[in-house]
Amino acid sequence: MIQDILGRFRPPASLGSHRKSSPSRRRISQAVLFVAGGAITGAIGWSGHPLAFAIGVAFPALWAFAPSRTVASLVALAHFLGASRGLPVGASIFFGTQLAIGLGLWLAASLMFVAVHAVLWTSRGGWRRPVRYAIAAVVLSVPPLGIVGWAHPITAAGVLFPGWAWFGLATTGALLIAMTTRAWPIAAGVAMLAFAWSAQNWTPPVEPAGWRGIDTRFSFEASGQYADYHQQVGTIRLVETAAGEGARVAILPESAMGLWSATTERLWTRELSSLDIMVNGGAAIVDPVGYDNVMLGVSGKGAEILYRERMPIPVSMWQPWTTGGAHARFFANPVFEFSGLKVAPLICYEQLIIWPVIQSMLYAPEVIVATGNAWWSGNTNIVAIQRSSAQAWASLFGLPLVMAFNE
Repeated sequence: MIQDILGRFRPPASLGSHRKSSPSRRRISQAVLFVAGGAITGAIGWSGHPLAFAIGVAFPALWAFAPSRTVASLVALAHFLGASRGLPVGASIFFGTQLAIGLGLWLAASLMFVAVHAVLWTSRGGWRRPVRYAIAAVVLSVPPLGIVGWAHPITAAGVLFPGWAWFGLATTGALLIAMTTRAWPIAAGVAMLAFAWSAQNWTPPVEPAGWRGIDTRFSFEASGQYADYHQQVGTIRLVETAAGEGARVAILPESAMGLWSATTERLWTRELSSLDIMVNGGAAIVDPVGYDNVMLGVSGKGAEILYRERMPIPVSMWQPWTTGGAHARFFANPVFEFSGLKVAPLICYEQLIIWPVIQSMLYAPEVIVATGNAWWSGNTNIVAIQRSSAQAWASLFGLPLVMAFNE
């Protein structure tokens, strides 16, 4: 009898099934929120405005407190893909292929970033999370894995603490590590206050007196040439205009001078002989096994190599598996002297990763020169991100900045 009575109050099978599935739905919802957060920190943080980098401070917390290793990996993937969302279009334009190839390169580029964060994630609290995040941050800042260390949250240092230099870099690093601990609300509050103060007083870095960055709009794809004669003459006319407006130093974009040769040098020195101006321009210098992507110093008196790029773009330029690609000099020539100032050079891809600018800052430069050749970027925000990154680093160290891009 008692069993019959209790049986009447036994919940139906469907209700029991619903109760068992609720925790599963909550876990899925939680995972979706974490991954969406990663996409937001990447997409908004690397949207092309320097102040937006500040949102990247939230990434370590999303990664550290993810409910599982799988979710933490997806958070890292969403962050990276959101930050580099212009890559598929840019790659498809550069290689002249369909978008599918660009999508493949986009996903392939994320593998190292995701793998590092997947391996170092832990569900255990205490000191383990901050230590593991610190390891991930360092590993993705230096070669070899730092070669694809885009979308690094430390880039926010120049936005949060402009002018603080190394102390600002260290403080930002401490905040990022604190975001992986129970003290994350305090760290987030400090970051928000720092951002509010910085945003209210933000001013982009300026060029040194007498220096002029010259942007160009030459399409290498359309011309089928690599800075042919007509482009060289057109670029020289831009320099003449700058000189007529009072510039004594002109900065030209990456590759503006094309394949450098004795003939090209004679053209430039002849045209500059009547001008009181020094030119820093990008070129390629070919050797038997490849080429160097360089900055040249040119005047009416001659030309010299100022800088050989430390980290060209992987795959499209740097191809260590074969001959014919650009050389990667990694830690060579972090600064050079030009027109009386010590220059920290950043060519294109070097503006997106960490160690080139950090290495250059160790030598106390007096100006940052950032150049690029982004004819292939289309309508993406790639150049905007490069410019923003250069501005953030210059702001952190309180340095003037000269930028020149070919778009």
